[in-house]
Formats: sequence, C-alpha cells, structure tokens
Amino acid sequence: MKIIAIGRNYAEHAKELNNPVPTVPVIFMKPDTALLKDNKPFYHPDFSEDIHHEIELVLKVSKEGKHIGEKFAAGYYDEIGLGVDFTARDIQARHKEKGLPWELAKAFDGSAPISSFVPKSKFADIYNINFKLDINGETRQQGNTNMLIFSFESIIAFVSRYITLKKGDLIFTGTPAGVGRVKVGDRLEGYIGDEKMLDFWVK
Repeated sequence: MKIIAIGRNYAEHAKELNNPVPTVPVIFMKPDTALLKDNKPFYHPDFSEDIHHEIELVLKVSKEGKHIGEKFAAGYYDEIGLGVDFTARDIQARHKEKGLPWELAKAFDGSAPISSFVPKSKFADIYNINFKLDINGETRQQGNTNMLIFSFESIIAFVSRYITLKKGDLIFTGTPAGVGRVKVGDRLEGYIGDEKMLDFWVK
C-alpha cells in the first residue's frame, strides 16, 4: 500500500505559503509507516519545532489501474475518508531553499493520521463536500471540494500515467487554507459535513 499526496490543490493554500498555483498536479508520497489509525495520539517529533496540520479528503483506490482515462477514473475509487498531512514546515522550508526533495518534512512516522472510510455513494455530490479541522474546539481549516484545482478524476488520470495504482492505495487530495502549527496538548477533530471522522491528541 502506498500513500500518494497532492500538494497545492486549493488555490488559497498555495497563496498562503507564497507558492504559485500549479498548472499540473504536484505529487509527493508517504510510506505506509506514516499511517496513524484509530485516533491514536500523534507524538510530536523532536526533529522539528514547526509541525503543521493539513486536513485533507482521502480517496481509497478500489482496483488496479495504469494510464487511466479521466472519463473512467471515477471507477477506480469507491470510498472517501479524512486525513491529516502533518508537515515539518521548518525542514520543508530548508529543503525548498536548496531545491531538495520534501520527504523528510512529509514522510516521517505518524505523519498521516487517517479516519475510517465511507462509501462515496453516500455523498449526493462529490464536488460539494464540506470538511473541516477543529483544534481545541476552534475551527482552523475548512474546505469544500468545489474549490479543488484538480478534480479527483484528473488526479487519478495524471498519477496513473506514471505510477500504477493498486487496490488499497490512498490518495490525499490536498488541503485548504488555514494550515498552522500544532503543539503538545492540542486536540484535533476532523469532520466531513457534520460527521466527526477524526479525534486525537498531540503528545
């Protein structure tokens, strides 16, 4: 199982980090050791002083595919969940300055908390899904899939040109504006619509 993540897929988030709005998807990956399940606590690593939260909708790939046409891509995922792409922003900034890869900032252990998944058939409109992240009872990030730069189908088509998708792979689809630092003692609660999907602590 692999985790494929899409960077800068909400225009306001790209702007808040002073990044250009992309014309093709920005792709990075996390290993399976990044997964954090069952609302287990996230242990703040000692190698960073600036871990940022990035709330995202996550697609679960339902069958193997490569070179998938965009018009067929909807058939390659059947469930949607919620995840957090924790990012060591200080490490990422240093690496970006030198033109180096982001892996140390993105792929560390526990950097991808995920919720349970729900069938996509539950949603009346895939492109009108509200989601949000509350920290200590205060809403920090909120987004709607109508703000995506690249649709779920275009992401699947693009990625599968380069990387074969396999059943069980996870695709983090990008974060809306409002990212920020987490600290020990924070409680993170993530919602899709009114349904709480994530509820865990930073330790």
